Amino acid sequence: GQDERLRTGVSPAWNILYRGSLSSCNYACSYCPFAKTANTREELLEDQRQLERFVAWVASQSRRIGILFTPWGEALGHRYYRQAMIELAAMPHVYRVAIQTNLSAPLGEFGEADRETLAFWATFHPTQTSLTGFVARCRDLDEFGIRYSVGVVGMREHFNAIEALRSR
Repeated sequence: GQDERLRTGVSPAWNILYRGSLSSCNYACSYCPFAKTANTREELLEDQRQLERFVAWVASQSRRIGILFTPWGEALGHRYYRQAMIELAAMPHVYRVAIQTNLSAPLGEFGEADRETLAFWATFHPTQTSLTGFVARCRDLDEFGIRYSVGVVGMREHFNAIEALRSR
């Protein structure tokens, strides 16, 4: 860190993994512990306060920051996560803000977000959504010009779905 700062005059970037206290998902995958919990209203309000505090902290920083949200559940179903991502992506010192998601949430709000900064790590769940529906959500991201990667939980019973997704 110190050597790079002296050499370049620029502080090195921070890469932050944000998990938060959210611990529930709108999907019901049999293998996933997050599908078996539901956050109370009070827990969601606390999660929102924590996220807002984090966004304010990021805004107060001057060093380059990359953020990956990997929640213990599906965060984009909550408007406050979508708003936080858009706000973070607009900050000039944030070079990347990405989230792990099942793409089930509304995506329209991201249409005006900073496409150079925003990204999605999308996971296809064959037991919870159709291939056609998931691919349509990916096409929405294509239309917005938002970068994304796609994955599937590599369970043997998903292998056919993985091949079908790969071909689409």
